Amino acid sequence: MTVAADSATGAASLVQSVDWLAIAPPVIAASVALLVLVADLFTGERRKPLLGYGAVAGLVAALAMLVPLRAGDRSTFCLTGGTQACSYTADHFALVIQALVLGGALLTALLSIGDTRKLPAGEFWFLLLSSAAGAALLPAARDLATLVVALEVASLPAFALVGIKRGDRRSSEAALKFFLSSVVATAVMLLGVSFVYATTGTMHLTEIAARLDDVPGRFSTLAEAGVVLTLVGFAFKTAAAPFHFWVPDTYVGAPLPIAAYLSVVGKAVGFSGLILVTVIGFPSYADVWGPALAVLAALTMTVGNVAALRQTATRARSAVRLLAWSSVGQAGYLLVPIAAAAYSSDAQIGSTVAYALMYAVVNLGAFAVAALVARSRPGNRLSDYRGLYATRPLAALAMGFFLLCLAGLPPGIIGLFAKVTVFSSAVDAGLGWLAVVMAVNVVIALYYYLRWTAALFSAPEPGPVSEEAPKAPALRVPVPLTLAIALTAVAGITLSGAPQLILRFATLSLF
Repeated sequence: MTVAADSATGAASLVQSVDWLAIAPPVIAASVALLVLVADLFTGERRKPLLGYGAVAGLVAALAMLVPLRAGDRSTFCLTGGTQACSYTADHFALVIQALVLGGALLTALLSIGDTRKLPAGEFWFLLLSSAAGAALLPAARDLATLVVALEVASLPAFALVGIKRGDRRSSEAALKFFLSSVVATAVMLLGVSFVYATTGTMHLTEIAARLDDVPGRFSTLAEAGVVLTLVGFAFKTAAAPFHFWVPDTYVGAPLPIAAYLSVVGKAVGFSGLILVTVIGFPSYADVWGPALAVLAALTMTVGNVAALRQTATRARSAVRLLAWSSVGQAGYLLVPIAAAAYSSDAQIGSTVAYALMYAVVNLGAFAVAALVARSRPGNRLSDYRGLYATRPLAALAMGFFLLCLAGLPPGIIGLFAKVTVFSSAVDAGLGWLAVVMAVNVVIALYYYLRWTAALFSAPEPGPVSEEAPKAPALRVPVPLTLAIALTAVAGITLSGAPQLILRFATLSLF
């Protein structure tokens, strides 16, 4: 839908018609967030769990609204007068990322039901749905103002979710570190956005791309500075080194479902924003952001994998810390196709989308099993997973499958194919040195993934029973948690059997 034009003067009207179907997914998530917050005022303590099921229903409804949009040909909030620049576009890229973030939020909600007994239920579900609404808005945004607003709507509730454990010092410190570092990154990004606007006089990405092609010489330095500073904010959200320092402490201090949410949905928000500003907004400055992202990719995957390699099995919460560092390493792989797009074509970003879909499924599955283990072993050490097959064979099999997918080894076929796709994008773009760095890092990652997998099927260590000895069989596992593990396992197995379901994105132009 577009801005209505005055028939007498031909001038653009200030009254816009809105395509409500196009914007339905984020609108539904935001509306349910408000309903849950209001309902919390009138819900007794015994019925607080119903709020969680209401949040799950809202996320399912938001996901369902993606089906009538599958053609990927709808836009709204558009300009007229020679151009058709729109602020919101429901193209195939937006729909795939919306499916990823809403699906990730849905699995996070399933992990959280039964785990919010000590948390303020109304506030928790409101914040989660609000963040999901912002995350669903961002991939469809096509102007810098909407991008920044969507990024902050997705991020601000996440700060509160990290620190929502009342009286927990670790949680409060994690939230403060996350908040302060994010605020600095956002301030730098806003400075970059202001430079880009001063140079081009527009906020719409397609218009920016056209005007950056012909920047006056006296503004060239300002334009380059704006491009670089704008990328900083999104680099922070993707946990790219050296902007990754908040990740391990934040994941460890946050409730486990929120750590899972940040590792998948938070990362998807950063990468989708990074793709939009580079490929659509700044293609004429590919010689600036291309090499920068290639170096960031190499540095990020190396820092993440080396740090994960150094985790001690007996350290408290070492399992979550290893998953945190692993997510940093995976972020490096996700950056590779975006950097490659600067040297070949924007079709390369399909490899990032395909890899992100694989990573979302198996990483959420790994966190779901970690949440199961944490119910009986709150320390959540890597050593607590030793002999898990003897007490919970299905959970151990699922965890082993998820870790092998992340490592890129059979039977995790989808992980192997996704890595090959990313590797190919670097080679096709002439980034042979980056492909070599990636290959070395894949080998490094094999060690700690296989070490954890082997521990699952090893005999439990002999010795006296400790306070955190295995008690899992005696505990009742919540149905939503079991459902989350089952859904991710089935999705991972399905994708390994039919990898073309997501790998086809690597050969398509999504815009």
